[in-house]
Amino acid sequence: MKKIGITTTVPVEVLIAAGYKPVDLNNVFITSENYLKYIDIAEKDGFPKSLCAWIKGIYGACLENDIKEIVGVMEGDCSNTKALIEVLQLRGIKVYPFSFPHSHRLKDVESEIRRFMSIFDVKEETVEDVRRSLNNIRQLAKEIDELTYIDNKANGFENHLYQVSLSDLNGSIDVFEADLKKAIDDIKKREAINKKLRLGYIGVPPMTGDIYEFVEKYDAHIVYNEVQREFAFPRGIEAANIFEQYYDYTYPYNTAFRILELKKQIEHRKLDAIIHYTQAFCYRAVEDIVLKKQLDIPILNIEGDKLNTLDARTKLRLEAFLDMLRDLKETK
Repeated sequence: MKKIGITTTVPVEVLIAAGYKPVDLNNVFITSENYLKYIDIAEKDGFPKSLCAWIKGIYGACLENDIKEIVGVMEGDCSNTKALIEVLQLRGIKVYPFSFPHSHRLKDVESEIRRFMSIFDVKEETVEDVRRSLNNIRQLAKEIDELTYIDNKANGFENHLYQVSLSDLNGSIDVFEADLKKAIDDIKKREAINKKLRLGYIGVPPMTGDIYEFVEKYDAHIVYNEVQREFAFPRGIEAANIFEQYYDYTYPYNTAFRILELKKQIEHRKLDAIIHYTQAFCYRAVEDIVLKKQLDIPILNIEGDKLNTLDARTKLRLEAFLDMLRDLKETK
């Protein structure tokens, strides 16, 4: 299968139906043992230091991993993607544009996905066949999510890892399905995690993957990963078709639509507080103002940049926040 890079979750059903192997460049970047080399490549080619590390990492990962074709999301994701793909085109990489319509009307979402199908010359019936097969895997990811917040057996990092990997299925549908089944079997055999605080993690997946282990040291368990869960399309399993599935996907649309699902999950998972992660130089950091105004729950905003581990200042802020929450809970 030919490789095609993606800059965020897109209708992979279309790409797979067209005979492509999707490669999420975010995952390639952040899981690399030497992830900083990808940032260095971008900065040597002229990308400014005052630019999101993810964008630079995606650029470097694309060039270093011999990606010749890429899907660039023009609307509904990062505001810097348009500039990124212009530079990639200069480097001879073929770009296929895709957008999540700002209008967030079902007919507009359907029109855009049909246009995407037309670009890759695939039929709706073939795409739906692929979607049904992927839904079997998404059901397994949903089970891991339930093992996190209902059974309290999966930890926050596992919840993050297996759901975020649904963006490109780790490069192989069959292998990833087997990995999920094995993980579920292993997790079910464990004793329940007994922590005093139940936390939600919202915002883009973190550069700092050690955040999950860190909060567990302070009697807290992250039982909800917002965007990672959206990548796994837990509600899309019940959608009538691919158009409804991507219409009900909260990440690329307005904050008000996103907040509706957040409120449901805060109540359903009995969350005590939320950690809102934002990336340095990203416009989404401004959404923190709206979220704190609209969500009736303690929220701590932390910001990541180039490091893939928490810095001392962020650790101190997290520790103080968790100490305060434990005191409040004991008082109640």
